[in-house]
Amino acid sequence: MKSPNKQQIQKTIKFKITGDNLFKTLTTIIAASALIILFITGYTLVKGSIPVVQNFGLSFFFGQQWNPVEGGEVFGILPYILGTLATSGIALLIGVPLSLGIAIFLVEMAPRSLRVPISYLVELLAAVPSVIYGLWGLSVFRYWILNYIEIPISTYLGWIPIFSGTPRGLDIFTAGVILAIMIIPTVASISKEVLTAVPNSIREGAYSIGATKWEVIKRWVLSYGRSGIFGAIILGLGRAVGETMAVTMLIGNATGTSAMPKSLFQSGQTLASSIANGFMEATSGSLKLSTYLGIGLTLLIMSLLINVGAHLVMTRVFKVKGGAVE
Repeated sequence: MKSPNKQQIQKTIKFKITGDNLFKTLTTIIAASALIILFITGYTLVKGSIPVVQNFGLSFFFGQQWNPVEGGEVFGILPYILGTLATSGIALLIGVPLSLGIAIFLVEMAPRSLRVPISYLVELLAAVPSVIYGLWGLSVFRYWILNYIEIPISTYLGWIPIFSGTPRGLDIFTAGVILAIMIIPTVASISKEVLTAVPNSIREGAYSIGATKWEVIKRWVLSYGRSGIFGAIILGLGRAVGETMAVTMLIGNATGTSAMPKSLFQSGQTLASSIANGFMEATSGSLKLSTYLGIGLTLLIMSLLINVGAHLVMTRVFKVKGGAVE
């Protein structure tokens, strides 16, 4: 067998270097595309929202009036911002404990015969389109919420401001509950993977000193994976904040001051649902179109703040060294 000559070796090395440089260039372009898309989106929203901000200033973000009639147009989106926060908060309060319970059961308690099929079913929920959740909620679920939760609570606790009003089933609470159901697959699936990644040596060490299963899960397993679980919760929050179709169908879509969330049992609106309800009616170059672009910009900023804030918390509070949480 002939040994490769010097020229062949040089060609091989040159080819490898060229291929390596080409791979680096392609991966750099792909990575930069995310920033480019974000920049283009932000630029479009900022440019489009300038007219409404110039007209109303900070009252656009902190005002409560909403009058889309041409000639007397007044736009204030504070009720929609608070509606977004209210529905997302309800979703987290209900969805996170259920998601953690599912993850803990699948990883720590479920027999192998149940673990795989239940995991598939939980992940399958994430593939259900939001409009299906909305249709189910509108035709079935809202009546369950109305008859078995809202009416009894309103009857006995209606003197509390957040439970006041006449329940209709199309309100902030119902929208928040449906959001809780929608974020369960995301939070539960990621939390399950985080708990699965906890080394068995952690569990064995805890059992060896006499800890019960509850103590092992609470003090060691959840503590070890808390940064990953926190990340799962933030992803769930991001979905809740940006969810549109199901919320639009169930929140009642009040406008202006009537959308100000003073009770869980009143109709409201979120930033995303307000865009879904009115964007198609806005004409090109109109103040109304600028208003919806401004709402989109507000929603984008809220999402970015949530993710940046979560990143700061994870890096400062959950210090990870060598794969172990301090």
